[in-house]
Amino acid sequence: MDINEQIADIKKTEFKWDYEKVEAKWQKRWEENQSFKAVDFSDKPKFYLLSEFFGPSGKGIHLGHVKCYTPTEIIARFMRFKGYNVLYPVGWDAFGLPTENYAIKMHKSPELVTKDNIAIFTNQLKKMGYSFDWSREFATTDPDYYKWTQWIFLQLFKHGMAYKSKGEVNFCPTCKTVLSNEDSQGGVCDRCHNPVIKAERNVWYLRMKDYSEKMLDAVDEINMKPNLKESQRNWIGKSVGAEVDFSVKGTDKKFTVFTTRADTLFGSTFMVISPEHELVDELQDKITNIDEIKAYREQAKHKSDIERTANKEKTGVKIQGITAINPVNQKEIPIFVADYVLSGYGTGAIMAVPAHDQRDYDFAKKFGIDIIPVLEGGDNYDEHPYEDDGIHINSDFLNGMGLEQAKQAITAWLEKNKLGKEKVNYKMQDWPFNRQRYWGEPFPIVICDKCGYVPVPEEELPLRLPKTDDFTPDDTGNGPLSKLTDWVNCKCPKCGGNAKRETDTMPNWAGSSWYWLRF
Repeated sequence: MDINEQIADIKKTEFKWDYEKVEAKWQKRWEENQSFKAVDFSDKPKFYLLSEFFGPSGKGIHLGHVKCYTPTEIIARFMRFKGYNVLYPVGWDAFGLPTENYAIKMHKSPELVTKDNIAIFTNQLKKMGYSFDWSREFATTDPDYYKWTQWIFLQLFKHGMAYKSKGEVNFCPTCKTVLSNEDSQGGVCDRCHNPVIKAERNVWYLRMKDYSEKMLDAVDEINMKPNLKESQRNWIGKSVGAEVDFSVKGTDKKFTVFTTRADTLFGSTFMVISPEHELVDELQDKITNIDEIKAYREQAKHKSDIERTANKEKTGVKIQGITAINPVNQKEIPIFVADYVLSGYGTGAIMAVPAHDQRDYDFAKKFGIDIIPVLEGGDNYDEHPYEDDGIHINSDFLNGMGLEQAKQAITAWLEKNKLGKEKVNYKMQDWPFNRQRYWGEPFPIVICDKCGYVPVPEEELPLRLPKTDDFTPDDTGNGPLSKLTDWVNCKCPKCGGNAKRETDTMPNWAGSSWYWLRF
């Protein structure tokens, strides 16, 4: 019988694989023998492999989970075949907005939904044959785990790395809660799909910006593709430049801009401040079109930062009644409010040099503002700006200088005349760390009229999340915990007087940011 006849014969043979029986057999054996458990103190070489924990916010796994976890599953099995003692843990990133939203949708408590969904996920994952070490399973919602999430927060607080301050946030007036950028994309609430506004609220921050330079230096040491390293550098966003003080004519008010091109100051013909800038409120009695400015500010509240800075036609309103003074030549220049300037980045104000910046050029053309070139090389300023480097012109003591020499000279002049200083700025900002939601770790903080913000004693951790049937904020946007007066009212750990607990909760990132250390 030749090979073709053999193949034909095989094709005639009916082969049936009872996969349910075979898979059940091996899954039972794996579980009984704890085949995938990492052995403590084994003589084998160690290999630690961690995929991000599952978020049990929906009813079961989906194709995205399979796509994410299958590559690490392959690596785990491969390394076991190579003789390694593989630690491949599994767990549940269960606090946060997604789980809470799902629970509200299903008319159940987040705690019950989390428990039910974990059971469904576990059954499905075991049936799929993933080789996780189930003996080390836990959820970020376990009090024994979030005890240490709270402990970490206390260490940050005690060392000045966690602080509370007023800040501008995304706020849903319908749900009465603060939202992250991810939860308010397109300027609408992810939960109710109603418009989101910008609002000023008291916010817990983690002091991230202080570590910008250290993080930037560490990027080079990461085992990562060059393009991904560059994206990390851009996210940190280091800019070396200068802060420059501009005065407001006829007042004692000054405001500061940060710029990487202080050498082009002689070409600055207008200023732009964010709609939320404090100058608007401080000088509103002098601003003759204050109603127009406030109406524009109200419109800006309904746009996300991404929408405000998108590359599109820029809007703005000229402030009537006040003007700025350019510090290098004492020229009077107009001030505009425009939503593409953000109050949370830099100083919330920019100097505009329309001859050498496309955005400033478009704005100047739209509003009929002077365009003064200060770099050689431009050929037709009626059509476009000149954005390359060149020898300085129309710049007094900078004339004839190249870029670096001019930067050094203008910075020295600003510092000598106490009109500015050299400055390094970063895009990365301190991390807003609180939510007006229920399903999260309670802050281990007591608020005392006498002592201020006081940490809960470490021996009292975990500060457990109290049970409630009401998961909605109050009418002023305070979190659901604010309604639980028996839990809120307490004694100050420092002075023993009457005090109240912090009623915001931590975001889901609190517990998920450190579980890699748990093992």
